[in-house]
Amino acid sequence: MMAQAQTASEYHIYAGNTHSHTSNTWSHGEQWAKTECAGILVYSNNAWSDGYVKSKTGCFGIYVINGLQFPSPSMKLKEDSAKFQGSPEEHFRLAKSNGYDFYATTDHSQEAGLLVQGADNPLWAAARQAAAKVSDANFVALAGFEFSENDGPGGEGHINVLNTAGILNALAPGVDLPYFYSWLKTAAASAPGPIVGSFNHPGPHQYNDWGYRDAAVTDILTMLEVINSNNKIHYEGFVNALDKGWKVSPVCGNDNHGTAGIARQTSRTFVLARSRDSAAILDAMKHRRTYASLDKNLQCRYTVNGSVMGSTLNRPDSLQFDISVQDPDTANAKHKITKIDIVTNGGTVVQTYTPPEPAYTLEWKPVVRDSKGTYFFVRVWNSGGGDAPGADPANPVAWLAPVWTGR
Repeated sequence: MMAQAQTASEYHIYAGNTHSHTSNTWSHGEQWAKTECAGILVYSNNAWSDGYVKSKTGCFGIYVINGLQFPSPSMKLKEDSAKFQGSPEEHFRLAKSNGYDFYATTDHSQEAGLLVQGADNPLWAAARQAAAKVSDANFVALAGFEFSENDGPGGEGHINVLNTAGILNALAPGVDLPYFYSWLKTAAASAPGPIVGSFNHPGPHQYNDWGYRDAAVTDILTMLEVINSNNKIHYEGFVNALDKGWKVSPVCGNDNHGTAGIARQTSRTFVLARSRDSAAILDAMKHRRTYASLDKNLQCRYTVNGSVMGSTLNRPDSLQFDISVQDPDTANAKHKITKIDIVTNGGTVVQTYTPPEPAYTLEWKPVVRDSKGTYFFVRVWNSGGGDAPGADPANPVAWLAPVWTGR
């Protein structure tokens, strides 16, 4: 579907998180004391076997029994465990008080507490009720789940899903990526707005090397986690997914397994949405108006031939970009913008703009003449490399949604 021309100024920019784990992800998290037990032991077909995470010590941290995930008897709770891994309602409350515009909880669907896989599971229903309760004009809470396929053989990889009425266990017998993709196409929404999904912390060739794609599932899995856990970058997976035909835009997932990361982590998913409500936020994700940034308040937007980032164009040979980048932290020289570039298929950089002097606001309006590329996206650098640990100004600080040429 070709997008109608829409100026980027029609949208507000909202910052949030698309990936987090609450006390409903009970098998592991910050509530457990650290031990040597890192392996996973799997029981199925009346037999035990080493799981997809091997134990180097013979000590297992997680048991998977008939597709459900439990902490092993080796694991010991911290004495004050309750303060480390909060409920969905506690996550939403803390995110709201820490200035997030939106925040998604995405617990593993294979957790033992989520045994009932339909919409009536008590924990799943409570998470959705908590999201509806805490959302208001200043904050949007989203309840989703993480489909964590770890053992193939139909491909491996984790995927977040937002706004479905039910959930699906990735480790249940017969459930693999093709099954999941078929399930997504018929899933019912739990609230107004579309169902959307995100590829999480992808390796370059995960998801059976980006296989099983068709037009219908491409229209649901519209995002990809370029930033995970505040500063882990999955750029190669992003480019490979685009080259394989997935139409994904960058997001950032805290992937916090506890409440501490809500305040501590500074990287964000940004969306360009018409309003701050759940339907509008989900619509922005559906239409790929997102970007991921290591800077928690970097303001970015652009159009190509008048169509906003995330759009699909009508096979143009000339692309007029109109890019605007602004950082409001004008008292800190580390937040000055130092470079912008435009990238196409295979990660090829087609144009770069380096201003004569770094600045807090940059406007760039290049023309790209190209008759072969299927997508183009924008990257941004600043003087400090972002707010996250290990910041490096030699690397990008933000990755913006592509536009697709329609070729």
